[in-house]
Amino acid sequence: MSQLDNFLEEIQLEESKKTSMSKITRQAKINRATGQLASVEARKKNDPAYRNMIKYRELYFKYREMVHKKYSPRVRSRARR
Repeated sequence: MSQLDNFLEEIQLEESKKTSMSKITRQAKINRATGQLASVEARKKNDPAYRNMIKYRELYFKYREMVHKKYSPRVRSRARR
């Protein structure tokens, strides 16, 4: 093998992903499924509260993008520290 191949293998070994040992409890799984199914049911019924939820979610992402665009050049140097 060439030196480059050896170097690439070493880098790949160092960058290997480690899995976390987070445990999802039964209650957490039930809570997540309940929230998802409630949203699906509200969408099917064309619920006004669901429409507002979607509207404000879209507005949130829009304004978050505007804030990030405005302030990211100013804080980039601080983020690198």
